[in-house]
Amino acid sequence: MEIKIICHRCKQKFSASTTTEIIVCPQCRTVIPNRAPRKQSLPSGGDYGSSIPSLIGNLLKKLCHALKPATAPGLSSFVYPKSCGLDNVGALGNKRAVLCGVSYKKWKYKLKGTINDVFNMRELLIQYYEYRDENMLILTEEQPDARLIPTKANIQSSLKWLVKDCRSGDSLVFYYSGHGLRQPDFVGDEIDGFDETICPVDFLKEGMIVDNEIYATIVQPLTEGVRLHAIVDACHSGTILDLEHYYDNEEQQWKDNKPPSGARKQTSGGKAYCISACEDDQVAADTTAFSSKTMNGALTYILIEVVKANPNVTYGDLLERIEERIVKANERGCVGGSGILSRIFGPNITQKPLLSASEQFDVYGTQFKL
Repeated sequence: MEIKIICHRCKQKFSASTTTEIIVCPQCRTVIPNRAPRKQSLPSGGDYGSSIPSLIGNLLKKLCHALKPATAPGLSSFVYPKSCGLDNVGALGNKRAVLCGVSYKKWKYKLKGTINDVFNMRELLIQYYEYRDENMLILTEEQPDARLIPTKANIQSSLKWLVKDCRSGDSLVFYYSGHGLRQPDFVGDEIDGFDETICPVDFLKEGMIVDNEIYATIVQPLTEGVRLHAIVDACHSGTILDLEHYYDNEEQQWKDNKPPSGARKQTSGGKAYCISACEDDQVAADTTAFSSKTMNGALTYILIEVVKANPNVTYGDLLERIEERIVKANERGCVGGSGILSRIFGPNITQKPLLSASEQFDVYGTQFKL
């Protein structure tokens, strides 16, 4: 039996079988969950008694699944089209993205909101900035393709894919939601003496990915006319791209972040921007403060909400609104003088988003556009 489908993205009308769980629009490749009712048939031959235990077991499984915390719909079963950029870079359009969400499901300090973050960012890129699924790599622990599990090796490969053969007019996005840490800087590249890192799912065995490597992989290769945006929702993520300038929102002016060693960390003519969840010495929240139904990274949830409400928002206004929302949420959560962030991480914790860039620009006169 077939049903009629109208794609919510491109409005294409097409038919699909009621037995197909995941439907892919033939026009724009958008993944659409099949919500058509399905008939349950009993075993043939009248031997219903032997099927009762299995029927009860199936009902219990469905009940347990319903009681699980909400996660992003459809992402766990998302499968890339055959034209996925993993296999072919040359045929891609001028917009590419790597979206990485690490949950650390088998680790003590697991995160519950990263899959929601990745799915919401994917939706933003498709609906507001005209990115396509076949031009995105989505790395989560739910992916059936082993190449898309967020291991250190896979993240490194994906970052190389992102900038490979980039040319003028390309717009690239690197999004990361997961744990971030710091480690001592031994080469004199950091003003504060610490390198910032991101933590792949296997970082306890394979190690972290350091800001120096991220810079060398996706910032330095950017050629003239290429734009890169990184959005990093992690602790200690302030200068995770090692860009030479960062914006002080309180003083409303650009500050120097050049390495004390004298080394230059520049692009090859392109432009790089990074919005981080917090400053280098701060932590970032994975919380239900902004959505009572799901866990989300504070930066990701607010950024998407602000952009949807005002697609023409400038970098400066975006930064201000993110910080205002975090401060207000923390105040609303006060219990005995302890706000949301301080209840999670201890007293006197403040999360301030940070904008850094490869070159200075007018933050209140420039539209935020991915």
